[in-house]
Amino acid sequence: MTGPNGLSATALSKESGVAQQTLSRWLRTASTVATMSDGSNKAQSSRHPHTHRTAEDKLRIVLAASQLSEAELGEFLRREGLHTAQLAEWRQVVMAAAQHALSGKSAAKQPVDAKKVRALERDLDRKNRALAEVTALLALQKKVQAIWGDEDESTPPKTEI
Repeated sequence: MTGPNGLSATALSKESGVAQQTLSRWLRTASTVATMSDGSNKAQSSRHPHTHRTAEDKLRIVLAASQLSEAELGEFLRREGLHTAQLAEWRQVVMAAAQHALSGKSAAKQPVDAKKVRALERDLDRKNRALAEVTALLALQKKVQAIWGDEDESTPPKTEI
């Protein structure tokens, strides 16, 4: 149903005997596999509101937290909806970024890294779509085998036309 020579759900339904609605539902389900990382972030964001904070917001929180006493820090983290582990992780990232920026290394490598990341994301997306298609085909194959069963000695061999 997908790909360069994909059949319509109706045509595949007639060919396979599986209901068109079922095939369409499988295709919709398979298309969600390609965006699995997006879906997991959405599920996680409802539990952890800090997952969608901007870099500037994270930096502000790290700087503000560094000026607080232990007692004030606990209240601050509760108000921000964070855990100490998350703050510690952000501190490490801020320190690494500051060290890198202050070391005098050129920033020319960043656009190359961004291009490489975009290329890798496109490649990952392409592979996820292919995986979703294969998953749908395997589900269809299992359904067909469940309906018609496997060939055995009592089944006459197929003749090629």
